[in-house]
Amino acid sequence: MAGEFAGKVAIVTGASSGIGRATALAFAREGASVVVADRFEEGGQETVDMIRGQGGAAFHFTCDVSQDAQVLQLIDSTVRTYGRLDYACNNAGVEGTQAPTADYPADQWDRVLAVNLTGVWLCMRHEIPAMLARGGAIVNMASILGVVGFANAAAYTAAKHGVVGLTKVAAIEYATQGVRINAVCPAFIATPMLGRAGITEGTEMYATIAGMHPMKRLGTSEEIAEAAIWLCSEKSSFVTGHAMLVDGGYTAQ
Repeated sequence: MAGEFAGKVAIVTGASSGIGRATALAFAREGASVVVADRFEEGGQETVDMIRGQGGAAFHFTCDVSQDAQVLQLIDSTVRTYGRLDYACNNAGVEGTQAPTADYPADQWDRVLAVNLTGVWLCMRHEIPAMLARGGAIVNMASILGVVGFANAAAYTAAKHGVVGLTKVAAIEYATQGVRINAVCPAFIATPMLGRAGITEGTEMYATIAGMHPMKRLGTSEEIAEAAIWLCSEKSSFVTGHAMLVDGGYTAQ
């Protein structure tokens, strides 16, 4: 497949559905070979099949990003297969439970932070060295909850604030070494994650959440994927350490 990323290699974590899948497809559309990383083999393989069905190159790697050894194996497998790593979208995440801060279950806190924050750090810890020889770009998937608070979502909000801070620190550290590092901060996006919370089109809750955005709708996975792709492209060559809001005006209020 021809495109801006022809001959390049991208990893997308959490790519079995939703934003991750849309981002993997967008990388492939632009010509990149894509490593689809996810804990869920069936969904990950479906994403690979979609990419290959469009003429692209991809393979699935089963990976829990909260486990350092598995992340290292992911990077090693990518470089062994394709000989390089140019882009990464660290998208894997879990939503956790909903509860007031003082009542938040400790096991849920640990799991959300392990995947959503430590997982991003572990990915960068191994992605950055693999990129230093040729340069590259990393996009960390944060959230509007990386810049504002949201009641009953203490762990998720803390983790996403951490992702934004971690992105800025790493961007400063590698700014002169050819690796750009940015974050995308989506508002509420119509994904399976929201579906698991019962927020589906046609429900009262869906309408309520859509109404919280000035554009009066939820975003799509494809809209977030396009932001991630832009941040990896040469069009954003002077952008690093940025937390890009893609939120339908949510945080402008």
